[in-house]
Amino acid sequence: MLNVYSFSIAFSILFLLVTLELVRKSKLLEKYSLLWIFFGFVMLILSSTPYFIERIARLLEIKYAPSVLFLLGFVYLIIFSLNMTTVFSKQSQKITTLTQEIAILKEKLEHEEKENQR
Repeated sequence: MLNVYSFSIAFSILFLLVTLELVRKSKLLEKYSLLWIFFGFVMLILSSTPYFIERIARLLEIKYAPSVLFLLGFVYLIIFSLNMTTVFSKQSQKITTLTQEIAILKEKLEHEEKENQR
């Protein structure tokens, strides 16, 4: 029968393979894939060594040790979401600046074209 640790190991391996395939097909940039690959390896290592999970569970007073894997995954997703939000915010600011610069250049070009027509 498949236990939680075996399922977690299988999921971690599948997750790593999917992440690498997305990078290979250029659907995921390398700089963002590094965090996902790191996460996959951490989950694989923790899943394959229940001793660490059980020790962390005892330290956090969690009764069902495999739930630590889900807790770590959830915490990682929150951190990653915060990181992506900062990246998107920077990109949004850059897009706004570029849009404003293009509008200014377009206005100057139209103004010069009007003066040349006179």
